[in-house]
Amino acid sequence: MTDKIDKGPAATPPAGPDASGNPYEAIKAIPVRHYGRWISAVVVAVLLGWLIYAFSQGKVIWATVGDKLFDPSVIAGLGNTVIISITSMALGLVLGILFAVMRLSNNPVTSFVSWLYIWFFRGTPVYVQLLVWFSLPLIFQYINLGPIYKNETVDVMTPFMVALLGLGLNEGAYMAEIVRAGIQSVDEGQSEASHALGMTRTQTMRRVVLPQAMRVIIPPTGNEFINMLKTSSLVSAVQYTELLRASSNIGSTAGAVIEMYFVASIWYLALTSVFSVGQYYLERRYARGSLRSLPPTPLQRLKANLNMFRRTEVAK
Repeated sequence: MTDKIDKGPAATPPAGPDASGNPYEAIKAIPVRHYGRWISAVVVAVLLGWLIYAFSQGKVIWATVGDKLFDPSVIAGLGNTVIISITSMALGLVLGILFAVMRLSNNPVTSFVSWLYIWFFRGTPVYVQLLVWFSLPLIFQYINLGPIYKNETVDVMTPFMVALLGLGLNEGAYMAEIVRAGIQSVDEGQSEASHALGMTRTQTMRRVVLPQAMRVIIPPTGNEFINMLKTSSLVSAVQYTELLRASSNIGSTAGAVIEMYFVASIWYLALTSVFSVGQYYLERRYARGSLRSLPPTPLQRLKANLNMFRRTEVAK
């Protein structure tokens, strides 16, 4: 006698008797209860509620947070944060591509110089690098490039220039490793085929290798830019008026230090959220050639769920 196995609603036999004339027994599907999910949900909700309650009882003037959220000085600092983040990331990306190609070069000199650059800037804290660039006028009174350019160092090393060099050069070391990994992910046969067609090494790198390597380069590059938005807060130490410094200046004069830190945190969260959405769609664009079908976007999933809910309501 064959045992009947419950395979869910789809396995329910049709109404009526079986071959021997005996009526089928109705199969009652009993859903599995996941008690662990409910327990973990309750624990998380209790902890979240406790955290919210703790901050509500603290000596924080939340009205000040709302009033200062769109203060002109804060908005100006927000703009400076975006500017220094984008320019530093652009500089880091250019340097990353350059030093990645140098690192993969057969020339031992260029390969060693690239390794030395990556080793130094990855091995020292970005905060220390910023302070070194800021203190450069103590070492060199003039920046003298012969007939090309000559000026006092204190006039050249403005807060913006210090921030750009400190963040950009440091980011270039990390981007060099990301780009190198992306280049090495492309099959060598692609380069060999390009050389067989008469392309030079530079043309092969620019037209064949780098476009395919972007699929690997883009995701970590997006993460690096999100990290750059937060790391830019360090440039407040070199007197560059970005978001954190602008908020701190208001907090120290208005006696609302912690409130202005909350203001800065809200804007940092807003920036990272907006650029994370851009990163998501940029990754989808470069993943088109590697996946047979792209996963649905959040809006597409929401639309599909709404349509399913409507069909369920109509069926009822």
